[in-house]
Amino acid sequence: MFHSARIKLTAWYLAIIMTISLSFSMIVYTRVTSDVQGRLVVIENRLRSGELGFRPPSRPGPFFIEEIEDTRRRVLWMLILTNGLILIFSGVAGYFLAGKTLEPIEVVLQEQQQFITDASHELRTPLTALKTSMEVALRGQKMSLSEAHEVIASNLEDVNSLQSLSDRLLSLAHYQTNGSSLIFKPLPVTETLEEAVRKVKFLAKAKEIEVNLKSADLTLDADQESFIELLVIFLDNAVKYTLAKGSINVSAEADKKHLYLAIADSGIGIKSEDLPHIFDRFFRADTSRSKAETKGFGLGLSLAKKIIESYHGDLDMVSKVGSGTTFTLKFPLKHA
Repeated sequence: MFHSARIKLTAWYLAIIMTISLSFSMIVYTRVTSDVQGRLVVIENRLRSGELGFRPPSRPGPFFIEEIEDTRRRVLWMLILTNGLILIFSGVAGYFLAGKTLEPIEVVLQEQQQFITDASHELRTPLTALKTSMEVALRGQKMSLSEAHEVIASNLEDVNSLQSLSDRLLSLAHYQTNGSSLIFKPLPVTETLEEAVRKVKFLAKAKEIEVNLKSADLTLDADQESFIELLVIFLDNAVKYTLAKGSINVSAEADKKHLYLAIADSGIGIKSEDLPHIFDRFFRADTSRSKAETKGFGLGLSLAKKIIESYHGDLDMVSKVGSGTTFTLKFPLKHA
């Protein structure tokens, strides 16, 4: 599909370029031959009048007719050669530019197709569980109240899973606008960090994980809702992959232009082969060799990356298996 589109786009480029080139060539041919003919006629008249001290032999018709025709042929062939070279180079350049033009569209389309495939796969798992649970319940002759309660509780868990997935998918679509829908205003960093920590404190408490916060009195131009969502994603991720009785350290500092936010955990770490993929949608590292049992769809860090991009921020990470992971976020203090 993209190959044929590239050929068509190249043809359009060529049509436009050659139309312009041939139009200019016609103008050049007309003006040059007309100007040369006019000048030769003036010279001929001056020669015939003896003004130049030489009177040519009289003959019928214009004296420089052969020179005029020769000039026209030379100009015509020069323009034909020039347009031929323009056609060749424009074809090559047009094909290259058409590829560059279509490349981001092709990438987006491939990502969209992959996204639909992955989302369908992720949706199928809870839907299949719901369907199977209901079918088993319906086939049963008699069901006690406790059994019915157990089935409903299981189904509710799957429904919550579906709702979580749909919420994350909607958030990803929302941040595709690169921040155009966000409302930036001065935000106290310490208070915002404290609020984000409160949202994960029950998860951390359940695993006896200590969350330490160190922040200077700073202000950042940010959209409150998206910034808290970003912080919660990293904190929730840190809690998930930190073993019981571990620790998470959150610190914030700034220079004249940027805020530096570090979230370090003492968790299981990330394998080097997984590091390039952790921000891919639906990617989840293999935890079969670790003691960590985590739930989720692999959309959190992908969503976090989109939020960081909408802030025109940067992200750096350092991880060592068995020692933990540190994410360092960099944001401009003033939003342009």
